[in-house]
Amino acid sequence: MILYPAIDLKEGRCVRLNQGRFDAVTTYSQDPLSVAYQWRDAGAEWLHIVDLDGAKEGQPNPANRAVLARIVAEVGLPVQFGGGVRTLESVRQLVEIGVTRAVVGTTAARNAEVAAQILSEYGAHVAIGVDARNGIVAVQGWQEESGERATDFVVRMGEMGAKRFIFTDIARDGMLQGVNVTALKEIAECVPHLAVTASGGVTNRNDIEVLVALERESAPNVDAVIIGKALYTGSLDLKEALAITRGTA
Repeated sequence: MILYPAIDLKEGRCVRLNQGRFDAVTTYSQDPLSVAYQWRDAGAEWLHIVDLDGAKEGQPNPANRAVLARIVAEVGLPVQFGGGVRTLESVRQLVEIGVTRAVVGTTAARNAEVAAQILSEYGAHVAIGVDARNGIVAVQGWQEESGERATDFVVRMGEMGAKRFIFTDIARDGMLQGVNVTALKEIAECVPHLAVTASGGVTNRNDIEVLVALERESAPNVDAVIIGKALYTGSLDLKEALAITRGTA
């Protein structure tokens, strides 16, 4: 299982939101580049970076994009990036600056034509963000609901050519309440031949152990996990989590 430490950017700072609420922001660092180095030095093999302002506004935030460019250029780890990635051109720009994988959510849910273009041209560099509240896909930085069930959405995107999904249970994100394994497994079973990354709710080593067991025993396509707040609060140590995912704990 691959572990992605998350770096959420707001106006150039490293922050975390509770349940995607922009009125519930905690700043963890004024220097996201140093955080990226910290996770790399602890053994991370990937980074997951989100432009929260971009997700909300629908277009890249200049300060966050500048931070992203520096991390890609200087830290030396592959980067998965999302937030405001709404057009074919935006995916192209991210690939050109060295982003390994772009996360497309709102556009995938709302514009099938553009989603098809993105997947056709950049499918190997794209993950579809499946952000769900009570089983319904949320869009526009989680501020609105699309009305489509998450299970139907992943099937539709899989038929369109998606190769990887990132499933986030919004109710668990940033709340340190554990992973919604039932919902995650339901998503994985809808697309058993495609990769699924778990996101939201990871709190401690038990959550990592549960996900590793899920991959090993019943959902082998759940092959990755994104961890955010637990790393920043210290309820989970990155080195310890990596040892669990690598089977060396």
